[in-house]
Amino acid sequence: MQIVLSTGNPSKVEQIKPMLAGSSISILTLEEAGIEGQAVEDGLTLQENALKKAMFVHQKKPGVWAMADDTGIFINHLGGLPGVNTARWSGGNTDTDQITQWILKQLESATDRSATFKTVVALISPEGEQYFFNGKVQGCILQAPRTKAQPKMPYSSIFVPEGTDKVLAEMTIEEENDVSHRGQAFRKARAFLRTVR
Repeated sequence: MQIVLSTGNPSKVEQIKPMLAGSSISILTLEEAGIEGQAVEDGLTLQENALKKAMFVHQKKPGVWAMADDTGIFINHLGGLPGVNTARWSGGNTDTDQITQWILKQLESATDRSATFKTVVALISPEGEQYFFNGKVQGCILQAPRTKAQPKMPYSSIFVPEGTDKVLAEMTIEEENDVSHRGQAFRKARAFLRTVR
């Protein structure tokens, strides 16, 4: 079974491929599938954005399985912000480390540094059927980065999932996939895909 993963984020591809690999599941990136461009993420929810990205692949390359995810962090001190706007909530910065510093500045006065990461995976069959899988993990945001963030993942150097003592960027891919919101959602998707082959 071949699945086209709708993302332009190399760190995300590196995380997701091992979660879905094996058992005759083959993952292609947009580039590997010959698809140019990316979907516009203007949905009001994580599910809407994940679906828009999967639908982008489905429309460009009908007849294949299309998969995408959208992830947001919901920070309690900020009333749930940035939520669905996580990827675009950067204070105008484009560099991952600058975004991390900008985020920490927003939390300077915070006594409650708890947050929840949520992921929704959207999967579209070659026939156009839509499926959704969710994952979430609670944790806290540190006062300073503990290590260098993963590319395009500014929270990875400052977010510690509950039950661990490492930030996401300190974990191996296997460790992160075991505890993360994205790992939960993609494991559910993989379990489903094994039933439809």
